Amino acid sequence: MVKSPETKQSKQIINDLIFRELIKRGYSLEGNTRVWNIADSKLWYLTPEQAQGYLDLERDKGYQKNVIGNEIDLIKTNIDSITSFIDSGSVNIIDLGCGDGKKAVIFLTKLKEKLKEKNIQDTKIRYCPIDISNYMVEKALTKVREADIEEIVTFQWNISDFENIENVASLLRHGNYKRNLFLLLGNTLGNFEINELLYEIRSAMKDGDILVVGNGLDNRSSEAILKTYNNKQIDNWLIKILTQIGIKREDVKYGARFKNLRIEEYYVFLKDVQIDFLGKKLLFNKDDQIITAVSYKYEADEFKSFLKMYFSESNIFISKDKSYALAVCKK
Repeated sequence: MVKSPETKQSKQIINDLIFRELIKRGYSLEGNTRVWNIADSKLWYLTPEQAQGYLDLERDKGYQKNVIGNEIDLIKTNIDSITSFIDSGSVNIIDLGCGDGKKAVIFLTKLKEKLKEKNIQDTKIRYCPIDISNYMVEKALTKVREADIEEIVTFQWNISDFENIENVASLLRHGNYKRNLFLLLGNTLGNFEINELLYEIRSAMKDGDILVVGNGLDNRSSEAILKTYNNKQIDNWLIKILTQIGIKREDVKYGARFKNLRIEEYYVFLKDVQIDFLGKKLLFNKDDQIITAVSYKYEADEFKSFLKMYFSESNIFISKDKSYALAVCKK
């Protein structure tokens, strides 16, 4: 007996959260094309496999060159401006979207060197990784502990999305740890609507707190930018969102485009696909699209103007190739 598509689909294990997001958001029409937009970071790291897929992406040569390498150079070159905030006393280093902690290790290692150089001996540091992924937080804690940075006397982690930053930061600001230094590194800001995220972070800060943010700049042609996103590692990472709702890799094709002042990473359906779950049906037609991630790009002056809207002071340092910026912002 030949099984119907519905019977086959019913045996698929469907991720409840992803399915509900598709139902809730629905689709928009662009001509005759239906476009579903589920570009939300909370869907990127739902499983350890997804989290590891992102870490694999960070090891890609292009990503290493355009993001990690530039950011490391900017931290090393401008560590004096960053550490001028830390003179003595205790401080929380709140690592937003910590990933596996490698960016924080670089920052903390340079901070350690600067504190010794300035002979500041009574500064105590608490490392506070925050990520929506438990897998990432555990990786970050392990990597920072292995770095053996003596000045770090304690750790305080939190599994949370960025909508809860204000509450988390308030809870961390207790005892001797009254000051917070926020890290938002690795082009994380570019994955969000900039006003929303900067507002959330600023609301979590007290006067005198510092934000260190690293973000890519739009200094190249759209073709050159797209070349870095038409990447098999990105496909291998993002496809895991769709396979969790029963969509097979061979049913879709990955693509990237520059649109609406951002890079959109999306999938096009190569055939009709139906998903049955929770008594509901989702039918994707051939040529429908699902946007799974976006990355905003800003020109240098535009990036500076956004920061000035939210912070009383902002020093911005730009890489030699003008493709990346590191900003130190004070409330």
